Order: sequence, then structure tokens, then C-alpha cells
Amino acid sequence: MKLVRYGQPGNEQPGLVDAKGILRSLAGHVADIDGAALAPAEIARLRKIDPTSLPSVPGHPRFGPPVARIGKIVAIGLNYSDHAAETGAALPKEPIVFMKAISSLSGPNDAIVIPRNSKKTDWEVELAFAIGRAARYVEEKDALSHVAGYMVCNDVSEREYQIERGGQWDKGKGCDSFCPLGPWLVTPDEVPDPQNLGLWLDVNGQRTQTGNTAKMIFGVAHLVSYVSQFMALLPGDIVTTGTPPGVGLGKKPPVFLKPGDEVRLGIDGLGEQRQHCIAWSSRQ
Repeated sequence: MKLVRYGQPGNEQPGLVDAKGILRSLAGHVADIDGAALAPAEIARLRKIDPTSLPSVPGHPRFGPPVARIGKIVAIGLNYSDHAAETGAALPKEPIVFMKAISSLSGPNDAIVIPRNSKKTDWEVELAFAIGRAARYVEEKDALSHVAGYMVCNDVSEREYQIERGGQWDKGKGCDSFCPLGPWLVTPDEVPDPQNLGLWLDVNGQRTQTGNTAKMIFGVAHLVSYVSQFMALLPGDIVTTGTPPGVGLGKKPPVFLKPGDEVRLGIDGLGEQRQHCIAWSSRQ
């Protein structure tokens, strides 16, 4: 099942995309695609609905983040062995955990806003997942039962803010528009192995990232278990799991995004995103 939220920012409606790619409304069946709707019993109830019984949505509406009222975004750094190598970093012995601001959320095709005075805005295609059942001190063997679904994330990053401005990574990860999610949340029954998904990203039509989640140092089940030792993962929380090689920082010389650039990215079975880069304006 592919769950979506469509409509203008702040006024998104719940829906699903059927097997033929038709967008259908879930109005009347669920108030929104939020933590409550991602509970296992609610997902099972929605799965029983015949998609052809739902009204189709005309036109081509904007897609928003596929999960509403997200409590927190937990992110994992340097989680691909080949990405760590391109940045010259040692392989982490434990997952590197940081947070992305809720205000960084955007839809999968919304613009990337280059922050004021930014010179090093970078791209990162990542597998993200949503929590459907609260996770506290979870054993790895039980971890995937807490995952409600998977989605594409672009973990947009300002490298100067992240690396050169002191402190933790958060300030380079939480700018407005730095967490496009979607286009949809794909339930686990359609993702038989989250550790065997191809990822890719293009900048201005040129392939820059190609990878597979098999290269993760710490897989999804390990991440759920690990993070749950330090904080509760609650229904509707998002975890994004790291990026494969090919980021702008790793190129020689480094290459970064600028206004007018186009970014396109996707993951096998989870859909695609497309973003136009624009300059920050005081009018925003």
C-alpha cells in the first residue's frame, strides 16, 4: 500500500496510490496519515479497503510529506562504507545519530531553498522509515515490527554549517526545505527486504549517486533497536538512514547546489522526487 498526502501546504488530504498509479482519496476512512493512522491495526484496516471503491483525485495535485504531525526526525550519519571512504572518515563503531528540525520538512517535489549566505548546500539520497508502534529498548529480532513503512528522503545538508561552524551536525541539517519526504509511504508488505534497495540521485541530469541499502553499515532493524536504547521512537517518528557515495562534498573538487539546479532522486519501489533549487529571499 502506498499512502500519500496531497494538496497545498498545511491543507494536505489523505490518499493512496493504487496498483495502476491512480491517486485515490481516503477522506472518510482516515482523518490524516499520522502516527495514529500508522498503528498496525489501522494499517490492516486500510489495507482491507478495495482501492477501486475510493474516488480518484483529478489533476496532478502537489504531494506533501506522506506523514503528518511528525514528532521527530532522527537521522544517521556515515552509514554506508563507501560513503565514509569518499569523505575520508573512519567507519563508525556505533551509529552516528543527529536530529533534523521538523521545520525542515517539505514535499517530495517542493523547491530546495538555498540558505542565505550558503556556499556548500549538498544532496543525499536516503532510505527513511516511519514508526508505527512505539519502540523502547527493542530487541533487533523484533525491530521491524515497529516500522510502518518506507519512503525516499533527500537529507539536504549545508556542509559549512555542518562541519566548519562548530558544535554538532544539526545546524547544517535543519534549514527550511532540507528534508523532502515521499512521494509516498510504502507499507512493509511491499518492501520484503529493506536491505536490498537501489538508490540513485541526479543533479542537472547527471548521475551523481548510485548505491544499494545492502551497503549500510547498520541496517534498519539494528537502527530501530539501537536508537530505542536512547530515546523512545513513537508512532509517526521518522528515521532516515544515511546516504551512499556521490555527494557533492566527496567530489574533487567539491561541487555544491546553486539556484537553478535540478535534483532528481529515487529508491527502488519507493518512487521518485524532483526538486528545483531556489535562493532564499527575505520575502519568504
